[in-house]
Amino acid sequence: MKALLARIESLFQFIGGLLPESLLMLFARLAIAYTFFSSGRTKVTGLLDVTDTTLYLFQEEYSVPLIPPDIAAYMAAYAEHFFPILLVLGLFTRFAALSLLIMTLVIQLFVYPDAWNVHMWWGIAMLYLLKHGGGDWALDRLFSRRSRHEPAMG
Repeated sequence: MKALLARIESLFQFIGGLLPESLLMLFARLAIAYTFFSSGRTKVTGLLDVTDTTLYLFQEEYSVPLIPPDIAAYMAAYAEHFFPILLVLGLFTRFAALSLLIMTLVIQLFVYPDAWNVHMWWGIAMLYLLKHGGGDWALDRLFSRRSRHEPAMG
C-alpha cells in the first residue's frame, strides 16, 4: 500500500511539475479579470457611461450600506474596469486582488448572499494572488526588488 501511495504521489508531483507556478498565477489573474471586467461592461455604455439601469439597481435592488447608491454604482462600474486591467498586466497585483476581494465580500454580504458557491472560488483565486503576487509573467516583476537580486521562485 505504501508503494502505491508513493507512486500516486510521484505522479502528482510529475503533473505539478508540468505546470509552472507563473502559469497558474497568470490563469488566476486572467480568470478574475475576465469575471469582473465582463460584469463592469454590463454597467456601462460607451467607454464608462454608467447606465440608468445600473443606477436603478443600486437604488432599488442592491443593499450596499454606508455608501449612497449612485456613488456605489459608479464605484462598482469603475472598479470592475480598473482592477481587472491591473490584473491582466500583473501590475500592483496584490492591491488589485485585495480590492476585488473586498468588493466580492461586499457583494456576498449585501447583494447576493446566496451566491457563496461562486464567490468562494473567486476568493480562493484572489487569496492565492494576495499570497504569491502576479508571478514571473507580471509587470510587478519589473518593480520587485526580489526579481533583481534573487532567482525567481515561481
